[in-house]
Amino acid sequence: MAVYSNEDYLLELVSDYNLLEVSEIEEAKAQVQLGHSVVEYLIAQGSVTEEAITKVCATASSMDYIDLANTAVAPNILEKITKDVAKRFNVVPVAFDGTYLTVAIADPLNFEVLDSLPHLIGSQILTVCATATAIKEALESIYPDDDLATGDKIDGEFGADGDDAPIIQLVNDLLVDAFKIGASDIHIEPLELSVRVRYRLDGKLVVAAEHPKKLLPAIIARLKVMTNSMKIAEKRLPQDGRVQMSVAGRDVDLRVSSIPSNHGESIVMRILDKSALSLGMDKLGFLSDDQETFNNLIGLPDGIILVTGPTGSGKTTTLYSCLHAINRPDKKIITVEDPVEYELPGINQVMVRADIGMTFVAALRAILRQAPNVIMVGEIRDAETANIAINASLTGHLVFSTLHTNDAPSSIARLADIGVKPFLIASALRAVMAQRLVRKLCKHCKTPFELADDEAKILGLPPTQLKEAEIFGPKGCEMCRNSGYKGRIGLFEIMLIDDEISQIINNGQSSSILKRRARELGMRTLREDGIRKFLSGSTSASEVISSTSGDDF
Repeated sequence: MAVYSNEDYLLELVSDYNLLEVSEIEEAKAQVQLGHSVVEYLIAQGSVTEEAITKVCATASSMDYIDLANTAVAPNILEKITKDVAKRFNVVPVAFDGTYLTVAIADPLNFEVLDSLPHLIGSQILTVCATATAIKEALESIYPDDDLATGDKIDGEFGADGDDAPIIQLVNDLLVDAFKIGASDIHIEPLELSVRVRYRLDGKLVVAAEHPKKLLPAIIARLKVMTNSMKIAEKRLPQDGRVQMSVAGRDVDLRVSSIPSNHGESIVMRILDKSALSLGMDKLGFLSDDQETFNNLIGLPDGIILVTGPTGSGKTTTLYSCLHAINRPDKKIITVEDPVEYELPGINQVMVRADIGMTFVAALRAILRQAPNVIMVGEIRDAETANIAINASLTGHLVFSTLHTNDAPSSIARLADIGVKPFLIASALRAVMAQRLVRKLCKHCKTPFELADDEAKILGLPPTQLKEAEIFGPKGCEMCRNSGYKGRIGLFEIMLIDDEISQIINNGQSSSILKRRARELGMRTLREDGIRKFLSGSTSASEVISSTSGDDF
């Protein structure tokens, strides 16, 4: 059974209503192992019946008791609650008077039903009590195609059945449409008078829909139900959850985040397409020379390789692609992440849980005892994490991690700022790669383009070079939703740490000196890599300029 939210309270009722003596209850407690249900034990022993317990629980909660086995329910009443909602809340619809839907529940103390169910079904409710066994049998009979008896999460093709409620259909359509057009994020934002839905497409937010404000509670409740972990009744605190689904045969995860705002709860969902994990390094946007350089780096036996850039620059995707490329049966790879975005087959992934003491530092110390060959640290945020990662690299491990800096040379100053000694940086670091994401020109409609004089000046392109190149710009068509762009590629700045660069780092010289010497030794800046991709027809001049505005070389 195990459906009651407060067993101690229930046992008090059993005693107060003289179903059992206190001594009998205490004797049962002594017989039951910690973590097991005393109520279930009493029922199994025949000391009390499930029906008797449910009746006293109903009486104490001022509810009626109903015998579901002898209650006929009209088919149109069953349509009031869909399969997944019935399963989620463990309720059976039994009557509808035009205003109130009466539902049978096993646990009168389950306030989540009272608070959230009306929002999901669009109707006020009345509750009656039935035994947990009767509800289980009724649900199996009402929804025979659904595996309600096991309590497993519904999976399979993600889409709405014809009889699904309007809110469920609306949310399903929203999620599927976002996936089909290639959105990376879905934003559900409460405004003063409406609910705005925006998708992030190729890094840009676009408005997808607006809905009446009255739908907000139902939309939020539906999404929280889908996570199976977020509390519907909690509207004052931020929450996080995940949704797993399948769209067109592809496994997709949604990372769901809610936060209270001045007009109601706001939800952001990150779409994590697992099929993207199989992308090769060449799909990231490397040109052949950088591809060769980076392939050599990820094949090193030890040292640290850092990927830097602002939030949303694709650092995590690059790291996952690196791990995918080197993942072989003879290598033990462990990651420490906050949170784990994708599950990587064959790789041990550890999620940071600061609330229980599982920090980056604690996780790193533990995994070093697991004898890994390769370690990925989601982000270096403090000196302790950095020093453990560096020590790991100096003792025969290859370490990947990220930093938030604008370019590759600045990462050295950043590490020094958080307290890492320059000689350790110089000894452990093998390379730093800064990156940005720019939108790709739509291959279906990109058009020959004449570069404006001011853009040519910003990019430092002489007229002779422009005459020799066939350059393109955005136009817009049905395939790219008239934006002129479809998909994104990376711009990369790879700084190799050779003996000379290592000496500059060890001497504590400035980032500007480091960058200048790295360029003299062959490092291309982000803007220079962007110019190459612009001249090759992959992206536009405006994309390169806007994404590398801080590049003054």
